[in-house]
Amino acid sequence: MQFKHTFIALSCASLLALGGCTSVPMGDPQRDAALKTFNAPQDKAAVYVYRNESMGGAVKMDVSLDGKPIGKTAARTYLYEEVAPGHHQLLSEAENNSTLDFDVVAGKAYYVWQEVKMGIMYARNKLQLVDDQTGQAGVKESKLTVPATASQ
Repeated sequence: MQFKHTFIALSCASLLALGGCTSVPMGDPQRDAALKTFNAPQDKAAVYVYRNESMGGAVKMDVSLDGKPIGKTAARTYLYEEVAPGHHQLLSEAENNSTLDFDVVAGKAYYVWQEVKMGIMYARNKLQLVDDQTGQAGVKESKLTVPATASQ
C-alpha cells in the first residue's frame, strides 16, 4: 500500500514538472522580431535552436554549440547563433544528453527542433534538424532567450 502512495506521489510530481512552466531570461523584443525575418548573414550561417512545446516547461535545458554554452531553453523559447561555415555540434542537456552533428554553409539558416519527451524523473530531449518551413513556423511560435554570454 505504501508503494502505491509513493508511486502516485512521484507520478503527480513528474506530471507537474513536465507540464509546468519556468522562465529563462528573455531577449530584446526588437531583436526577436528582426531574427524572425530569417535573413542569414552572407559570411556565416544562422542557427536557430527552438523549443515550441509546453511539455517539460518546468525544465530549463542547457544548450552548447561546439563545446561552448549558448544558453538555456524553456517552453516556447529559442536560441540564435551565427557560426562559420563547416562542421558543428550541438549538445542539449536534460534528463538525457542529445547531440546533433551538422554541416553549414554561409548565407543559409538552419533550424534545430529541441523535441521534449517524457522522462523518468523529468523531461528528456532530442535535437532534430528540420526543414526551413517547419523551423520558421516553430521559431515564430517561440520567443528569443538571452544567449549565455549576455546572461553571465
